[in-house]
Order: sequence, then C-alpha cells, then structure tokens
Amino acid sequence: MSSLRITKIEVHEFTFPMNDVGKDYNGFNLVYEKGSIQTGYAYAMKVHTNEGVTGEYVGGDSPSFAELNMFADYLIGKDPLQRELIYNDVKRAMRKYDKMGLGPIDIALWDLAGKLYNAPIYELLGGWRTKLKCYASTMHGDRNGGLDSPQAFADFAVQCKEMGYPAFKIHGWGDYKIQQEIDMIHAVRAAVGPEMDLMLDPACEINTWLEAVKIGKACDEANYMWLEDPYKDTGVSMHGHKKLREIIKTPLLQTEHIRGVEQHVDFIASGATDIVRVDPDYDSGFTGAMKIAHAAEGFGLDVEIHSPGPAQRHLMAALRNTNSYEMALIHPKTEQIGRPHEVYADGYRDAMDAIHSEGYVPVPQGPGLGVTYDWDFIMKNRQGGREYGG
Repeated sequence: MSSLRITKIEVHEFTFPMNDVGKDYNGFNLVYEKGSIQTGYAYAMKVHTNEGVTGEYVGGDSPSFAELNMFADYLIGKDPLQRELIYNDVKRAMRKYDKMGLGPIDIALWDLAGKLYNAPIYELLGGWRTKLKCYASTMHGDRNGGLDSPQAFADFAVQCKEMGYPAFKIHGWGDYKIQQEIDMIHAVRAAVGPEMDLMLDPACEINTWLEAVKIGKACDEANYMWLEDPYKDTGVSMHGHKKLREIIKTPLLQTEHIRGVEQHVDFIASGATDIVRVDPDYDSGFTGAMKIAHAAEGFGLDVEIHSPGPAQRHLMAALRNTNSYEMALIHPKTEQIGRPHEVYADGYRDAMDAIHSEGYVPVPQGPGLGVTYDWDFIMKNRQGGREYGG
C-alpha cells in the first residue's frame, strides 16, 4: 500500500462561447444558427495529494458533479492509486443513481497515476496505438441554411471525404419528416460512392418503432455501416432493439444511454445490439469503460467510443476491438463542436480540421492524459464550484 493520499478535490464550473450555434425546435440539440452565440458550461477538476502530484480533468456535466458531491468526502484520505476499490465502493454507494459522477473522478485519478509514473494513460492500460482513424460526426440537421436538406448533408459528406475522413455519421433533424430522412440516407450514399463508410444516428428522435423500421430498411438499401439510437425508447429497450435487429440488416449500435458493465452485458446477451457503445465520461471512467470493452470482447463484439477528447483517445489506443474515433459534432459553417477548445494550453484540438490528411488524429504522449489545461482561462471564466478536504 502506498503512502499517497488524496488531500483535496477542487471542482470549477466555467463558461465558454459557441459562435454561430443555436438550439433546435425544442431547445435541446445544438444546431447551426448564423450570428447566434450560445454559452457553454464545462467543469474542471483537480485532485490534490499529500505528495504534491495532482490529477486533472475537464469534462462531465452538472448532474455528474451533483453526484460527486454525494461521495467526495469519502475520497479524502484515500489512496488515489486504489481505483478498483474506489470504483466498487462508489458504485455501491450510488446504486440508486446512474453513477455518472464516477467517470470524471476516475479519469482524474488515472491522470494522477500517469503523472506519478511519468507515462501516458494508454501505456498504463497496455495500449500501443499512436494514430486513431476518425469518422466525421455531424451536428443535427437545422432549418437555418446549414445542414437543412438531404443535398446539404450529401455535399458535407463529400467535403469530409475530400479532407481525408474515411467515414461519415449523420445526426438528422429533431423535427424530422420521415421521407426527408429517408431521402437523406440515399442522397449521401449517392454523393460519396460505395467506398465511404456511412452511419446514421437519429439520437432517439424517431417517434415510433415502425418508423425506425422504415429508417433501418433505407439504411439497408444504402449499405450503411450502423444505425444508432433510432427511436424514442431513448436507447434502452432490449426487446425493441432485438426485434428491430430481426427485421433489418444494418448493424445496430446501442448502449450509450445505459450505465454499468452489468447492463451492457445484459443488452449484449439479450441480442439487442451488434456494436457496443462506451464512453469513459459516462461509464465510470477508464476503470468502468475497460470492463465494458473487455466484456464485449468476450462476446466477440466491437465497442465504439462515444465523442472526442483526450480520455477517449487514450481509451481507444488501448483497445483491439474498436474501429474509429468520433470527431463530433462538426458542421460545414461553424468550427464549434460543443466543447471548449480554449481550455487547452498546448495546442490539443478536436475540430473538423484537426485530422491528418490520411484521416487520423494522434494520441497525446505526455504523462497522464498528456494535455496541459489553461487554468488561467478556466478561472477567468469561473462561475462557481466547490472544494472538498484541504
């Protein structure tokens, strides 16, 4: 047992601007809107120890940090290297809740361990990749002169293909019309030809299961690589997705909206998905995400990692059974992707043009997460926060 102990945890809420970004019909999805500025909210964490080494992470959201408030005092005095013990203790303590509060703290503890051992997290996980193939993942369709028609999505797919992206994922319209959605599926395939991988993610906007069947059959006809979160069950119905899989040929990608290794395994074993979604932020950090990835591997299935970020790059670098890094959410008329690129002081970027011409991004090579956060920017834009211990 090491003598290292957690002495203090800081959490800071801060804001950042998103230019030419608005909200869609019901105020939930980010969409393109020329001249509109949205205020984004983000969270920065710092874990201090008695030996001076710290762990840092910018991520999570307000519900996850509300959960952290319920168990942060437990962490004070604990050995930060005992991540498996912390995972299991907090998992049990948060059994009534979705446990998303565990993700950011676990990532910060892995960052701390990487700094202690002077190694990037992916090496601590046994990883070897240094370049990650990307796919372009769009903002939702809009009605504002951006991604506002099947042809607009088709033109954007061609643009991404010419930039080097080997694959393109569509987030359609929240206020969709079923025939327009189907027309878009076919228009994008016709525009990019047979060699570009295409995926569709309605983000649970499709109202009924039967409409999801229609969408799925259109994906079959256009040879899409996967269909993700198609309808308004919110991505959680094992029975509904199992029945959908029996009717359509396009592989389903599910499990973004369920939490924990056990629920992921139940979803797999029930036959409700072909590809398994995992996210270190959502799924209890690296500790929880690796459990899910290895469980999927045991079933012979792939995992696909949700959203971009340094943690996602390290996780992908350490897994065999995964394919592409999600560069999200991109748009032809705004560089904003809903995450604060200003927070990095070392040039790290997730953006449409952040990929190499051969379609990949690098894995950060510094200790821990391998990125340097701009704490001056964070504190200058701080709106609130809490400290525990100290």
